[in-house]
This record gives sequence, C-alpha cells and structure tokens, in this order.
Amino acid sequence: MCFILGKACSPGIMLAVNSTNSTVFSTFLLTGIPGLEAVHIWISIPFCVMFLITLVGNMTIITVIWWEQTLHEPMYLFLAMLATSDLGLSFFTLPIMLRIFWQNNRELTFPACFTQMFFIHTFQNFESGIILAMAFDRYVAISRPLHYSSILTSSVISRIGSLIGKVGLALVARSVAVVIPGVLLIFRLHFCRSHIIHHTYCENMGIAKLACNSIVLNSVYGLTAALLTTGLDFVFISLSYWLILRTVFQLPSREARAKAFGTCGAHICVILIFYTLAFFSFFTHRFGHQVPRHTLILLANLYLLVPPTMNPIIYGIKTKEIRMRVLGLCRQPK
Repeated sequence: MCFILGKACSPGIMLAVNSTNSTVFSTFLLTGIPGLEAVHIWISIPFCVMFLITLVGNMTIITVIWWEQTLHEPMYLFLAMLATSDLGLSFFTLPIMLRIFWQNNRELTFPACFTQMFFIHTFQNFESGIILAMAFDRYVAISRPLHYSSILTSSVISRIGSLIGKVGLALVARSVAVVIPGVLLIFRLHFCRSHIIHHTYCENMGIAKLACNSIVLNSVYGLTAALLTTGLDFVFISLSYWLILRTVFQLPSREARAKAFGTCGAHICVILIFYTLAFFSFFTHRFGHQVPRHTLILLANLYLLVPPTMNPIIYGIKTKEIRMRVLGLCRQPK
C-alpha cells in the first residue's frame, strides 16, 4: 500500500515519480527519540534489560500455570492471559525500538507500520479488559467467599478453563472491534506533509498528524474509544475495589482483613502501574503542549514497557502460590 506525498524523498524510499511530480513512498521513517539521538545506545540498555525480564518473567508465569493443575482457577488463568498480552505487546514494540537504537535502521513499510499500530492498540485494550476481569474475580472472592468456594469445587473445576477462555475471547473481540475503525480511519487520509514519524513506534495519532486533510474524526474517535474502553474499565475497577474495601473493613478481625488485602495486593499494584502510566501518557500527549517532545515519547515508551516488565515480578513476589511453584521448578533435579 502506498501514499502519495508532495515532497522529495530520500534514496531508497522513493518508488516512482509520475507525470505530476508527486512522489510515491513505500515506507515511514521512525526517528526514535528526537533530541536524544546521541544517547540512543545508552537508552537501549535499560530497554533491553526490560525486554529480557519481560520474556523470562511472563513465560515463567505461563509455564507454571499451564503445568500446575491446582492453579487452574480464575485468578491464575486471568494472570496467564495478562502474561500473554504482555509478551505480545513487547514483541510488537521492543525489537523495532532496539533496531532503531542499535542500527539506526529507521525505515518501516506501510503494512508493517499499520500492523504494529493495530497490535499495540489491541493488546493495550485487551490488557485493560483482563485487569477488569481480575478485579471482578477478586470482588467475588472477597465479598462472596462461600459462593466463590462453591464455584471452585472439583465437580466444576474442569469447566472453569472453558468459561475463562470464553471471557478471554470476548475481550479479544472487544479489542479488535474497537481498534479496527481507528485503523480504517487512517486509510481515508491523504498524506502530503511528511513520511517521518517522530516516535519509536507507529501510533495511531502519530500517523494521522502526517495527513494534509482534517483528522478531527480520527481524534474524536480515538478519544471516545479510549474513554469507553480503558476509561470505563477503570471506572468499573474502582467500583469493584470500593465494594471490596467496604467488605474488608466489615470483617471482624485484623487477621481476616490482612488476609483479604493480601489476596488482592498484587492486583492493586498492577492497576496502579498500568493506569497511572496510561492516563499520564494519554493526557500529556493531548493537552501537554508545553512538554518537550522527547519527554512525551519516553512516557509513551514507559507505558508500553513498564507494565509487561513489572507484572511478573509483582505476582512472583506477592503471590505465594506462584512463588512456591517457581522455586519448586528451579529446585527440581535435571
């Protein structure tokens, strides 16, 4: 797929020139982090470490939950989905970032750019939905403990995986349904300003701002979609934890309250990391016009990289069942 731009292009980018002297391009150029090009190689070091932690940590979480039958409960199955989402998000962002930082290879074809944009936004939306599902699971476990225990009896535990799988498929369908219109809105634009994206990855509005025609519809849809998915998820999560806190403070003993808080401590940490970075990055990009561009891009990168890195660490440290299984795997004789 090609776009016609009204500017000359660099060698290797131009495909053809027609009779009207319009230039046809086949790639976008990602600049990395503008203003910090001289230290790209140093920035790549923590990014690479985060990538390795993400791979090892999330693959370990998935493996432990897959092999340990006693962990086939809603909380852990949702955690496996969260780890899968984190891996997908990292695979579609970090390799391209590191290629820019290490090799200064900034070219990305249009199909590759749109594919990356689609999967980044899909995994972000999916992760928000998984966190909401985990919040509801914690609400049922704490507010209705007897009912929750009856659900997890041996007679129905074999059907839990199928039910959670259907929930996961519904969240995937929601994510795809929300992201596809945003991608299609990009296709209607005419690009005549530049093919240079001042970012480390292809992002919806970053591409739209290169267009020469109006992007009001793109902006309105992006804002509306974000508020009705991630924003609404956060509202329901907040409501769930308000109900959880009300239940916890009604418990008769301090030990019972501490145990209840312990069951959702890891999830609270994940919520704070994901939504703090999400909203901070979202609002600074739209309303922080005085914020330096490199700061905005670093915030956007942290939003994509920090949650996948921290989630397995948080759950590995704060969830006893996960921690004990991981230690058991490490101690098994070869």
